Amino acid sequence: MAVVGTRLRQWFGARDPEQPGSTPDYRFSLANERTFLAWIRTALALIGGGLAVAAFLPTNWPILLRHILSAVLILLGAAISIRAVDHWARTENAMRHHEALPASRFPAGLAIAVAAGAVALALVVVTVA
Repeated sequence: MAVVGTRLRQWFGARDPEQPGSTPDYRFSLANERTFLAWIRTALALIGGGLAVAAFLPTNWPILLRHILSAVLILLGAAISIRAVDHWARTENAMRHHEALPASRFPAGLAIAVAAGAVALALVVVTVA
């Protein structure tokens, strides 16, 4: 539980001028923020895709499949948004303390998940259509 509290304080205090360390070059902070916003756009796209699947897939598709697919897309979008803010705060903190930037395996995992989802969806389209 203490780890969660520490992470939340880091998320909301990453730009606090009272935070220890030195203020990083604003260009790097802005680049970090642009990366965060790109992840948020990806999350919003997946959430919107999940809502579109739930609302607009043809009714001849199995209802359980529609619900599962839409839930997976929405939950993946939620996970990406949480991961985005966590990575943004950790990167900002590392820059402030002149440390190595945090490594991330998340982009590779996301790419694999999206590719697997695309293959599964292609199989469903071919077999149901």
